Formats: sequence, C-alpha cells, structure tokens
Amino acid sequence: MAQTVKEIEKAVADLPPEQLKEFRVWYERFDAESWDRQIEKDVAEGRLDSLAEAALVEHARGKTREL
Repeated sequence: MAQTVKEIEKAVADLPPEQLKEFRVWYERFDAESWDRQIEKDVAEGRLDSLAEAALVEHARGKTREL
C-alpha cells in the first residue's frame, strides 16, 4: 500500500517517543546505506573521476594539508 509523503509525515509525527527513537535509528541507517550505494554507483560510473584528478593535482602542487 503506497502512502504519500504527507501521510508518512503524519504517521511519524504521531509516533510515541520510544517508537520515534526507533524510527530515527532505522532511518539514519537507511539513509547512510542509501548514500553509500549512490557513492559506489557514482564511482563505478566515473562521475567522481574529475574531482579525484583535481584533488591529486592540488596535492601535487602542495596545496593540501593533513587532516
């Protein structure tokens, strides 16, 4: 059963505190995994190659610093 964003927002807003805490934990994990999959896809498709090359050029020029 598909729900609209508004329905989901209302359902989340109506959660009791303990269930809201559980939802936050789940959503944080879900969001991180989604982000990881997107980054992996972008890397595999070469979308970050130009950024990596630019960073390597800056590093070779001595324009980087240790973290």
